Amino acid sequence: MLTLFVRGLPPSTTETSLTELFGGYGKVFGLKLSRDLFTGKARGIATIDMEGHEARSAISGLDGQDFQGNTIYVALDKGPKNGRGRR
Repeated sequence: MLTLFVRGLPPSTTETSLTELFGGYGKVFGLKLSRDLFTGKARGIATIDMEGHEARSAISGLDGQDFQGNTIYVALDKGPKNGRGRR
């Protein structure tokens, strides 16, 4: 299982539209779309869980492509830097 980091999403993005987009490359096991607390609109980033070979296929097929008028960027999620939070 790999986690993909997606950025450049338009504010009108929904969980359903992302599931359909990435579903063309394989099964989406988990999806977390970051939303603005007050407006409820997408903040432009999401994480998606997929199987390894399907995730790599999605990266090569979707990175730099147009999605609802915005260029999206898809890469492997590297997680938090150096494993430490802020103080």
